Amino acid sequence: MKRAVYPGSFDPVTFGHLDVIERASQMFDELTVSVLDNKAKTPLFSVTERVKILKEATKHLQNVTVDSFNGLTIDYCKQKGVHIVLRGLRAITDFEYELQIAQTNSKLSGGEVDTVFLTTSLEYAYLSSSAVKEIASFGGDISQCVPAFLIPLIAEKYKNKF
Repeated sequence: MKRAVYPGSFDPVTFGHLDVIERASQMFDELTVSVLDNKAKTPLFSVTERVKILKEATKHLQNVTVDSFNGLTIDYCKQKGVHIVLRGLRAITDFEYELQIAQTNSKLSGGEVDTVFLTTSLEYAYLSSSAVKEIASFGGDISQCVPAFLIPLIAEKYKNKF
């Protein structure tokens, strides 16, 4: 059985993330999308909120589960018995950063964890969670960036910030 973990902040989840999840769900028997609880960042949504949002966005995918973790990705993979980490790439700059992490994970795991890269579809190559947050913070239209159910949730977060 081919199993993979797709870790990330997903703050918020975008159509780019969902594109990777959809395509990966066809490649793997089981895909776990796992929200990283990164204490070094101040997210827009809590881990619990992001898990709930991802569950809603992926509910039509029978082989996709949503989880959360903190700490090292390789430790999470070991705990779950998974040997493949999935990462999405938008541009060459993503690759340089992700390659270094993949090599570190491989080294730290004693070669037990490999990374598979999926490039996002061209229509989402421009898209990032940071861009969505910036657009939303100025009241811009994010309907081409995130699922419709998420738009009022994001708007509410920014309404509370002012």
